[in-house]
Amino acid sequence: MIDDTDFTGKTVLVVGGSSGIGNGVAQAFRARGAKVHVWGTRANVGDYDPADGSDLSGLGYTCVDVGDPDAVEAAPLPFATLDTLILCQGTVVYRRGEFERAGWDRVMAVNLDSLMHCARKLRAQLSETQGSIVIVSSVSGLKANIGNPAYAASKAGAISLTKSLGQAFAADGIRVNGLAPGLVDTKLTKVTTQHPQRLEGALATIPQRRMGTPADMAGAAIFLASPLASYVTGHTLVVDGGLSL
Repeated sequence: MIDDTDFTGKTVLVVGGSSGIGNGVAQAFRARGAKVHVWGTRANVGDYDPADGSDLSGLGYTCVDVGDPDAVEAAPLPFATLDTLILCQGTVVYRRGEFERAGWDRVMAVNLDSLMHCARKLRAQLSETQGSIVIVSSVSGLKANIGNPAYAASKAGAISLTKSLGQAFAADGIRVNGLAPGLVDTKLTKVTTQHPQRLEGALATIPQRRMGTPADMAGAAIFLASPLASYVTGHTLVVDGGLSL
C-alpha cells in the first residue's frame, strides 16, 4: 500500500523551523523520511533552548534574518533540489509596540514581506520538482486584534498572498497553500499560556477546550504538502480547534 505521507527522498526547507510550530513541522517531515533544513535567527544550533520548544536534532541549520531582504537573497540554498518550502517565520511585539513605527515595520517585514522574498528565491527550485509551498498564517488574520495590529494585518496579508501565489505559481507546477493556527502553546504565546486566568479565558472560547500543539499544525502541513492535497491550491486551512467559529 502506498503511503502518501512518506517523504523519503524528498527535501524540505522550513523557514522559522528552529522552535514552536515550525520546529514541530520540521521534525514531522523528518520523521516521515525527508531531509529537512531550517532557517532560524540565532547564530548557532547551541543557542536554542529545548525548553522553548527547540529540537534541532537531525536537522540542517542556517542563520538567516528573513526580516532583511538582502539576507534572504544571500542565504545559501540548502539542497541541490527542493520539494517543499514551509514558511513559518513570525514575530510579535506586545505592550502596544506595534502601534509604533519600529514595531510595525519589524513585524510586517518578518511576517509578510519575507514570505514573498523567500518564495521568489526558491521558486525556480520548486518549479523543477513540481513542489509545494505551505504558508503558516494565523486565525488573527481573519479578525481584529486590538493589541497587535501589525500581527493581524500581516497574517491577513499572508492569507491573501497564499491565494495570489497559488494562482501565479500554478503555471510552474507549484502548489501554494497555507494553514491558519489558533492558540498554540509556543514561546510567542507565553503571554497567555503562562497566566492561568488568561489561559482559562482563552480555552473557554475554543470549542475543543484545549490549545493546539505543534504536532497538530504539522499534521495539516504534511497533508497540504502531500499528494493527498494534489488538487488543493491557494487554500488556507484553519486549524484552531473551532476558535474562529
